[in-house]
Amino acid sequence: MFTGLVEKIGTLKRISRGAGVVLEIGFEPWARPLERGESVAVNGVCLTVVDFDEKRFTADVLRETEERTGLGALVPGAKVNLERALRAQDPLGGHIVQGHVDCRGKIVAKDPRGRDFRLKIRCSRVLAAQSVVKGSIAVDGVSLTITGLGVDWVSVDLIPTTLRDTTLGLKRIGDEVNLEGDVMGKYAAKAAAPSGLTEDALMRAGFIDV
Repeated sequence: MFTGLVEKIGTLKRISRGAGVVLEIGFEPWARPLERGESVAVNGVCLTVVDFDEKRFTADVLRETEERTGLGALVPGAKVNLERALRAQDPLGGHIVQGHVDCRGKIVAKDPRGRDFRLKIRCSRVLAAQSVVKGSIAVDGVSLTITGLGVDWVSVDLIPTTLRDTTLGLKRIGDEVNLEGDVMGKYAAKAAAPSGLTEDALMRAGFIDV
């Protein structure tokens, strides 16, 4: 589990494709060394550390993860948001983020608002149906507040700190981002789904995504 508060910006050093996808990611050392088998969110995707030293780690990417997220499309040199898994004693400064990306979104507008920027992101209708204005969403692993909402889009506002300390400051119109909706919204939508509906009807109503 994560909070959506990015700790470091890492760099993709290598991507290997064979029987599966393996990422090698470089980073500035953490005060607490990594451990083999621990979880690290990479652009909001929960990955398991396979091998590491003080400045790099490798992680396997499942086929499901490659298809649902943008990790498989990264190229060496790409910057990525990194967050280590939440420990029991850590403060929950953002919101509960599982690292289970729901879909990829596309930035369709980036509008300045004084020092800040508002991003409008096209997303799946299911994710939009499970979201609420002033609720939470993770965008490339960054915990943000939804400031606008449509049937197939959400908007979020970025303060200067977020622009500086995450990869969102590098994003342009047309770029894709990983999106994870608030898990509480998903459970609420599931509980509110009328009983007896077919799977197709549930999908159209925005209660499930298969």
